Amino acid sequence: MSTDEPDSGTDEEMALARRLREAREYIGLLQEDVAVALDIPRASVSAIESGKRRVSSLELRRLGRLYRRPVAWLLCEEGAEVDMDTPLYRATAPLSAQDKEQVLRFAEFLAGAGRPGTARDERTK
Repeated sequence: MSTDEPDSGTDEEMALARRLREAREYIGLLQEDVAVALDIPRASVSAIESGKRRVSSLELRRLGRLYRRPVAWLLCEEGAEVDMDTPLYRATAPLSAQDKEQVLRFAEFLAGAGRPGTARDERTK
């Protein structure tokens, strides 16, 4: 790569840094808390959040779990937008994948139950 070419990762890295800081602040953790959880120096967390240090894939996965956010959301991938301010998201964030699947099935049931002309399963009566 020549020095005249722009660094295409810079914008993505800064977006990731912003997302990581936003997610940490949203759940009320300090950089020190994250450093302890990841077993890295607090200065490394600060450097990650300012875009001065790259995040390894293992760290990214651990940060996603710690912040209760999908890695796709942290990476700003298309279709991974999550409205974290909704009560439903906050209530379901700590649930296991299996529990989230049950909540989804129940929500789909409720959505279909109120529609006129929707066939109901006779076993549920």
